[in-house]
Amino acid sequence: MAERNSNPVQWVYSSKNNIELTQRYDEWAKEYDKDLIRDFGWTAPETAAQYLAKYTTPDSMVLDAGAGTGLVGEALSKKGFNNLTAMDLSKGMLEAAKQKNIYKQLDQMTLGESLAYEANVFDAVISVGVMTLGHASPNSFDELLRITKPFGYIVFTIRIDVYLNNGFKEKQTDLESHNLWRLVEVSEEFPPLPIGEPDVLHQVWIYQKLGD
Repeated sequence: MAERNSNPVQWVYSSKNNIELTQRYDEWAKEYDKDLIRDFGWTAPETAAQYLAKYTTPDSMVLDAGAGTGLVGEALSKKGFNNLTAMDLSKGMLEAAKQKNIYKQLDQMTLGESLAYEANVFDAVISVGVMTLGHASPNSFDELLRITKPFGYIVFTIRIDVYLNNGFKEKQTDLESHNLWRLVEVSEEFPPLPIGEPDVLHQVWIYQKLGD
């Protein structure tokens, strides 16, 4: 089993449940930015933020679902977005995100569970690095759709192997077939961790929630 000091990414992937996942992120929070950016070359926050900015305006009310330490929020803030809410299962990660002073609200919640937000409240949701091994399940999309306004956007990254093998492909197709959302764009495959895991590929998916 990977240890945090040798490979923190594999270490969190190997979490047995959300309790252990939360504990590991709490422990990793202070070193997270340094480890991911310096040692792994983490590019997904900027890549996903570019896609969100393509379809929404900076005054949009945006939920950063699985915000971690706020790297996605930082990328969006640089593009003029200033109405951001952070949501994450880890209190330690949210405390690190709070220090960046880019979120209007920070909430400790878990993707895949019921979210304590009203329906149809966010103009857009962005979720980066959460649709991956040992993290959010395909059913997470149900709540993300519920809390997104009609014709709002849901932008997320997902590992290619997780998309194909862990039920995401079927779930995304099912939601589309029931006219709950429509696929707007999907990026080319890219390595979001080009230094640490150059062979692991992700894509950015952009969906628009459909109205009644």
